[in-house]
Amino acid sequence: MMLDKLGELIVSSSDLIWGVPILILLLGGGIYFLIISRLAPFKYLVHAVQIIRGKYDDPDEAGQLKHYQALSTALAGTVGMGNISGVAVAITMGGPGAIFWMWVSAMLGVATKFFTCSLAVMYRGKDSAGEIQGGPMYVITEGLGRKWKPMAIFFSVMAMLGVLPVFQANQLTQIIRDVFLAPNGINRSMMTDAIIGSVLALIVGVVVLGGVKRIGNVTGRLVPVMVVVYIVAVLYIIFSHPLEIIPSFRLIFEDAFTGNAVLGGSLGAIIITGVRRAAFSNEAGMGTAPMAHGAAKTNEPIREGLVAMTGPLIDTIIICTMTALAIIITGVWTHSASDGITLTAEAFSDAIPYGAYVLVVCVVFFSLSTMFAFPYYGSKCLSFVAGAKYQHWYHYAVVVLVVVGAVSQMNVIVAFCDLAFALMAFPTMISTILLSGKVSRAAGDYFRRYKNGEF
Repeated sequence: MMLDKLGELIVSSSDLIWGVPILILLLGGGIYFLIISRLAPFKYLVHAVQIIRGKYDDPDEAGQLKHYQALSTALAGTVGMGNISGVAVAITMGGPGAIFWMWVSAMLGVATKFFTCSLAVMYRGKDSAGEIQGGPMYVITEGLGRKWKPMAIFFSVMAMLGVLPVFQANQLTQIIRDVFLAPNGINRSMMTDAIIGSVLALIVGVVVLGGVKRIGNVTGRLVPVMVVVYIVAVLYIIFSHPLEIIPSFRLIFEDAFTGNAVLGGSLGAIIITGVRRAAFSNEAGMGTAPMAHGAAKTNEPIREGLVAMTGPLIDTIIICTMTALAIIITGVWTHSASDGITLTAEAFSDAIPYGAYVLVVCVVFFSLSTMFAFPYYGSKCLSFVAGAKYQHWYHYAVVVLVVVGAVSQMNVIVAFCDLAFALMAFPTMISTILLSGKVSRAAGDYFRRYKNGEF
């Protein structure tokens, strides 16, 4: 009974905070960054791709990860279950129109990522072990001053909660149970979920206890594989229904401003649902990506900002859109009582022979890569709050809480993650807005040197 009441409190608190204030902060902040940058993130997209390909890599520069590894680690935390089950949740709760507002949030998120991740390199600090670190907590203390440290600590505590890989464990457990166990007459039980969660915890423990370099190496290999496998499968679904593609896009645009499909005209609820799911999907403004990009080997903050800004384009504009089309085109969202990953699995089953099994392979890649990346963020936050010598304790906690996520109810897990992410966004966005002038001046200098061929 007490656990039920706690779950209800988490859900109600999450719904309360995801209202007008967070919309103004994320959407308004993104518009502000786009204006003062004069659309620079979009103008230099080709240059960003060159950076990712390693054209400007210098092993002698400060940092721990190559540009590509930093982006891979950040994408491992974003290209994941938010793209598969998160999109299904968005359509279930907000209708197809929620996808349009995910696009809007992602386009603004490009500018937000550019600013937040440029600052992550610009204001790197050192932990108690003398290791160079980046992230909103260091941006706050190094950029705004030590008097702002309470806000940095608040961010770190919220981030330690927000990056717990409980959602990934929950959804991976759900699809394994629904695809492999349920057809054989094994229904959901605490025991079966705990067993699956324990196996996942063991896998996660082996990787994350190896440290940031192992995480960078593993995610650098997993992310391209998981993206290619998933894209091929979803494109097969989409193009096997060619006559439904344009009507699906039309439905997304029409429902974005009417809400007739699910919410009966509640435009505000559709916008909130879209922004909420986009925030969980690409994390622009949440503060996690700057922790990965802050570890990049570069002395050029703007260069890393350009790398980071590609994240929302890859994550939300491309992958989330394809997932949404697969769900809408197959029509499962209109007649199924399922939600989350199971709804996406039904779309795959309807369109591809043994489609649910194909999705399981994709989900394993997506969820495990996120579960490998998230503990890196959490340990950095614990290091900031308590000292570097304690950061490994976060990894041990993660291994245990993977099992907790596996046995918990999905709606509570989603609300828990949304609540933590919203509370992370306030210190991240406030500090970025206050320091945005620094980024604008640095960007002007960087692009001048780039045009003059000084690199």
